Amino acid sequence: MEHQTITLRKLYPSDKTQIAQLANNKKIWDNVRDGFGYPYTEKNAEEFILRQSKSETEKVFAIDCNGELCGLIGLILQKDVYRKSAEIGYWIGEPHWGKGIVTKAIELITRYAFEELKLIRIFAGVFEYNVGSMRVLEKNGFRKEGISKKAIVKNGKLWEEHRYALLNEKLF
Repeated sequence: MEHQTITLRKLYPSDKTQIAQLANNKKIWDNVRDGFGYPYTEKNAEEFILRQSKSETEKVFAIDCNGELCGLIGLILQKDVYRKSAEIGYWIGEPHWGKGIVTKAIELITRYAFEELKLIRIFAGVFEYNVGSMRVLEKNGFRKEGISKKAIVKNGKLWEEHRYALLNEKLF
């Protein structure tokens, strides 16, 4: 495997073309919430980037591998009694699957969440058939907390959601 430099960076309006090219993929849409949209257009990407730039509760970053945007990763900060928790979400373009990029991106955003944001808990919900996503979470120390039965409707079918979490044990 060639050397990879993986970083997280802010989103720029100029990222819209690359995001749209990668995100306009049914295989990605099958593993994300319906609000993501499919087909995914440059207009969708433009609106998403603008929304993120104004959001107080969503911290979204481009996943950059060797200078190329290859996906997105983010945290949705929770409120009220859950204010020390965030939900993690991510996707990566199909040409970049299986290269360890998301594993490293999760490591980087976890460090940011725990060290910079001082969060105590990061959690994720994974569709039952997305074994790859479960694996990358587990590689980063996330533990399965449970399975919500018939919690998801995707592509007209009912699916289970596997709930994962990672605790910042340095803070308690």
